[in-house]
Amino acid sequence: MNKTELVNAMAAKTGMTKVAAKQAMTACFDSIQEQLKKGEKVTLIGFGTFSVVKRKARTAKNPRTGKAVKVPAKKVAKFKAGSKLLGK
Repeated sequence: MNKTELVNAMAAKTGMTKVAAKQAMTACFDSIQEQLKKGEKVTLIGFGTFSVVKRKARTAKNPRTGKAVKVPAKKVAKFKAGSKLLGK
């Protein structure tokens, strides 16, 4: 499912217009992104938790050449599925 299909499904389930559903979805995603940029967790009970984790710097291997490559430390987004999403 892509973004357009998700907007259409939201509009059909809620009775909203497609424009309103797209605005609501965009506002939701923007809010999640803002909180993650601040380093905060976003927990949607039953669905899952979005968080930011720090990855340490490491040495990796270039698959083409076989040479060692340094990968710098960075922050990445993480998602942990909730119980309802997993069907528990």
